[in-house]
Amino acid sequence: MLSKKAKYALKALLYLTKQYEKGLVIISDISEKERIPRKFLEAILVDLKTNGILHSVRGKNGGYYLAKQPSEISMGNIIRAIDGPLAPIPCVSQLYYRKCDECIDEARCEIRIVMKKVRDATADILDNTFLTNLEAISELIDDSSNEELDFQI
Repeated sequence: MLSKKAKYALKALLYLTKQYEKGLVIISDISEKERIPRKFLEAILVDLKTNGILHSVRGKNGGYYLAKQPSEISMGNIIRAIDGPLAPIPCVSQLYYRKCDECIDEARCEIRIVMKKVRDATADILDNTFLTNLEAISELIDDSSNEELDFQI
């Protein structure tokens, strides 16, 4: 399950994507517009900065901005930066692999085989969905008012 921290990170980064070429964004704007508690947001933005997703400028005229273009920042990168591995169990993680203590034969473990498929499908979707894709969805929602939407990624 996606943590609230990761969801707020996605919301904050989507807001920064919408402001991408307008300059620095102050934390109070993000907090207010996205309804994210300020103290919680501060911790999230520090994590995103530490992971190279954001940059910041300190001081009176400071603020935050994306470290890369929105088309280069995937949901997978963001979620891994905040929540860690996407894999449901450690023995199928590509970046955080750890053998299960109770496992006798990984190659024949039925649970591992299914969880690897879950990991692969999840990673495929999240690693191929970028902030620009989320922004496009947001624009579709704004343009369609009450029309039924069909999202394909």
